[in-house]
Amino acid sequence: METEGKRARVLICDKIADIGIEMLQKHAEVDVRTGLGPEELMAIIGDYEAVVVRSATRIRSNIIEHGRRLNVIGRAGAGLDNIDVEAARERGIKVVNCPDANTVAVAELTLALLLGLARHLPRADASMKAGRWAKKELMGTGLVGKTLGLIGFGRIGRQVAIRAGAFGMKVLAYQRRPNPEVNREVGVEAVDLAELLPQSDFVSLHVPASPATEKLIGAEQLAQMKPTAYLINTARGAVVDEAALLEALNAGQIAGAALDVYAQEPVVDSALARHERVIATPHIAASTEDAQHLAAVTVVEQIIEILR
Repeated sequence: METEGKRARVLICDKIADIGIEMLQKHAEVDVRTGLGPEELMAIIGDYEAVVVRSATRIRSNIIEHGRRLNVIGRAGAGLDNIDVEAARERGIKVVNCPDANTVAVAELTLALLLGLARHLPRADASMKAGRWAKKELMGTGLVGKTLGLIGFGRIGRQVAIRAGAFGMKVLAYQRRPNPEVNREVGVEAVDLAELLPQSDFVSLHVPASPATEKLIGAEQLAQMKPTAYLINTARGAVVDEAALLEALNAGQIAGAALDVYAQEPVVDSALARHERVIATPHIAASTEDAQHLAAVTVVEQIIEILR
């Protein structure tokens, strides 16, 4: 992989698994520079044939315009909402990602959060660490026979449904394009959003960030949920109207929520994250060694092939 007699140069802007860096170093000059601001990135992007990001670095059209040598932008993850894909394509720059790499990791965290909500695990742990035996305060709910409503039924939604079925849950799914064959195979019932919300004991979000899904769950939708129901978001923060969710929690409209994603990240001083009936995690759904290894390998293989 040579350009004008020199090895191609690759810029890695966000931390990826070491195996991905090692693979790239066999074929290209690799610079790892994390935490770059937009102006810093714009100033150096023109020196590289490829750039690799995760979710922290945004590659907008103004960055792409300065990437005069760019051939490929790689996202070591599933979504592409932090990359201006259209601007890249207009300049003939390929955009690659690895939509399957994080699927199981995100599905597993979704179920972990669901269980944490059902059995009040964070509160139970905190009470023990505070030297209290709060058994009578921690009555939970079982999962057998309860209804899980999935908003979005792509790769991750299907994996969540399979795992929920193992707990004996009934699964409803709100889908843009229902696939009856897949639904029968996984054991879910396709419904519209107006049916899903009032029937579900747990509502879990699995849709991408887009203009169509921005604040998909707002005051109107939260008001349709059961007062005993829980909301789980491991998708994108923009999908939920956070102000409306905080108001619904304070008013007792829903029983609680579990959030791994937020409208603005990183978030370190959030009334929503601090709420006593919210389990909050710092966007760790894809943060397993297995998922990061697979994501790095998958995206790097594509980059190497394109640069060749």
